[in-house]
Amino acid sequence: VQLQASGGGLVQAGGSLRLSCAASGSIFTISTMGWYRQAPGKQRELVATIERGGMTNYADSVKGRFTISGDNAKNTVYLQMNSLKPEDTAVYYCKMWDIRRGEYWGQGTQVTVSS
Repeated sequence: VQLQASGGGLVQAGGSLRLSCAASGSIFTISTMGWYRQAPGKQRELVATIERGGMTNYADSVKGRFTISGDNAKNTVYLQMNSLKPEDTAVYYCKMWDIRRGEYWGQGTQVTVSS
């Protein structure tokens, strides 16, 4: 199974970006999809997750600014990021949990927010 993330880039503070992550390969059923991020010198942290039934969970730092969504038929997860701040600068990783085959990570996509 491979997860391909895209959509990162450089944006000014207050701007928006949309990340996408699509899974391919031998997938059984994805139960949960999520986004994590890791800033330089910091530990990787949870940004948001979405369950197959649609329930979402967000880090307090992104609530009200970021929206996670998923397409179960396409095994794809999205992260709409609005009102971006310099502290959102990080490498963003997607993660998916297959109920039979375990968890998978994407390769990461850089998001840089300039002040």
